[in-house]
Amino acid sequence: MLKGRHLIDPQDFSIKELESIFDLTERIIESPEDYNSICHGKILSTLFYEPSTRTRFSFEAAMLRLGGSIIGFSEPGSSSVAKGESLADTLRTVGAYADIIAMRHPKEGAPRLGTEYCPVPLINGGDGGHQHPTQTITDLFTILQAKGRLEKLVIGLCGDLKFGRTVHSLIKAMSRYEDIEFLLISPKELQVPDYIRQEILIGKGIPFREVERLEEVIGELDVLYMTRVQKERFFNEADYIRLKDSYILDRDKLLIAPEDLVILHPLPRVNEISPEVDDDPRAWYFRQVKNGMYVRMALILKLLGVK
Repeated sequence: MLKGRHLIDPQDFSIKELESIFDLTERIIESPEDYNSICHGKILSTLFYEPSTRTRFSFEAAMLRLGGSIIGFSEPGSSSVAKGESLADTLRTVGAYADIIAMRHPKEGAPRLGTEYCPVPLINGGDGGHQHPTQTITDLFTILQAKGRLEKLVIGLCGDLKFGRTVHSLIKAMSRYEDIEFLLISPKELQVPDYIRQEILIGKGIPFREVERLEEVIGELDVLYMTRVQKERFFNEADYIRLKDSYILDRDKLLIAPEDLVILHPLPRVNEISPEVDDDPRAWYFRQVKNGMYVRMALILKLLGVK
């Protein structure tokens, strides 16, 4: 069903196709030893045009745990890109060596353009502030794992909602499920882009509210998705100082949070979640990280058609 396909946007796959990935992910988690040589002889190439830790490592760990091999680069200066090679030529060349490619690129739309030239399945590992589909599929799987459902949820998105590609991807993906409500928690300077508000939230009639303080709504949430608020995004330091502590999740804020809240974060974390929260059973972000590897294992198998 998914063999030979590209993944550029989470909505490239139907809900049924996502469910098949979730089911395979569960089987891998339950019996990882059954999959440790299933990709022997297969090669994954990771083409990362901007820095990454979790995404690149999780793709590489996924392929290695499946018994496959990896090639690629972690920054373009170490490749022929530094000599001026075009994206099209890089993908044509690497596609001659590898069976599947995971690519991160700073320019929005670059992976979509790349599918016109790539002879093997291409996975978008993040493009600018646009999409991050494998992170989103990981987020969906983790929510399903924690809550047992992907419908009838109140989801709080907190922090930098303007530039955060993980936030944009998650809103788009969750908009396909029934009875979803979003509480958008950010300073006015970092609210969701207008196209997300108009095309997705208003366009699809999805209930949402925009607030500036986490404390106002944390008691209403099923899921809290934290992101970084960066000082350099503000027009003046006074506004940043006024609001910055509102976006630090600590034990005091969790006192008014539901007992079954699920706290997620795409990472890396700076100071927006206090380390004291890490031992709280509601903190799912490190389980979310490990799930990312298992989800990518399932995705590689599906796109390669390996059974």
